[in-house]
Amino acid sequence: MNASPTVKRGYVRPLNLRDGRVDMGHGAGGRASAQLIEELFLKAFDNPWLREGNDGAVFVPPLAPGEKMVMATDAHVVSPLFFPGGDIGSLAVHGTLNDVAMSGARPLYLSASFILEEGFPLADLKRIADAMGAASRAAGVPIITGDTKVVERGKGDGVFISTTGIGVVPAGIDTGGHRARPGDVILLSGSIGEHGVAIMSKRESLEFDTEIRSDSAALHGLVAQMLEVVPGIRVLRDPTRGGLATTLNEIAGQSSVGMLLDEAAIPVLPQVDAACELLGLDPLYIANEGKLVAICAEADARSLLDVMRQHPLGRDAVQIGSVQEDAHGFVQMRTRFGGRRIVDWLSGEQLPRIC
Repeated sequence: MNASPTVKRGYVRPLNLRDGRVDMGHGAGGRASAQLIEELFLKAFDNPWLREGNDGAVFVPPLAPGEKMVMATDAHVVSPLFFPGGDIGSLAVHGTLNDVAMSGARPLYLSASFILEEGFPLADLKRIADAMGAASRAAGVPIITGDTKVVERGKGDGVFISTTGIGVVPAGIDTGGHRARPGDVILLSGSIGEHGVAIMSKRESLEFDTEIRSDSAALHGLVAQMLEVVPGIRVLRDPTRGGLATTLNEIAGQSSVGMLLDEAAIPVLPQVDAACELLGLDPLYIANEGKLVAICAEADARSLLDVMRQHPLGRDAVQIGSVQEDAHGFVQMRTRFGGRRIVDWLSGEQLPRIC
């Protein structure tokens, strides 16, 4: 994001951040683009790298012997843009930070790219940018570079955001999905389904006795505390699109193992459960944006649960199952009625445009 040159060329009318709208000039690379960056994005994300006004940010990664870099990127197309518990801006920050954190990494920097639709209200864009800036500052991970493009009216959907994160993995840490072993236990940091149901309830104008809010949150602080106590965690993953069921099927496939879950142990808020029943949805397949799955050796489970429960984002952590030897790689669940069922991959798109 380049700094605006307009301040050096005489008076330019400030952006109308209350009633103004995005126009094609804001994506043309000229004075209007520079003004949008300076008056909206730079103010929201302000940091030394952006103030330099270059096309890219130059930084020196703080690597110690044995440390590795990790990079993750994510595109965000959520609809609606604003929902209980968050918006597309904070979600874009949290989603990418969590992808970096699931590699066991300490996130360092973010980039952000915006595709804006002609006619999008500048007031809404400012609200989104401010939320992104607040989320990145709260996480201690600055947005140090980015880009903005504008498409014609009717060829977008308000705003799409892509974010990329870079982090450092400490020496000796490996939390990849290929490391689960038979006998390991499966831990979950809290209740599932809030994000997807919050999106759907807002989209469909559904009202419940208790508001359902997205769980969107940055998990890297929780992960850091977990790894400090149990550096040998086998696998970390955040169950976003496709929910818990799809995430566990992915890990089972990567590790060539099976899994056995305990339905009664998987926490679901009563209002989420009621909403799922009303909408004909299964909470196992609903996206989460502030929960993680951890797989560890059985001997480490108690210590790991204890440290998770000491963190605000893991206070409801539970053990939900175990890793099994299974050549077929099936994820099964022991039901509340004592039987078993296969928890298969998500088929199709249960909830589109939820992240």
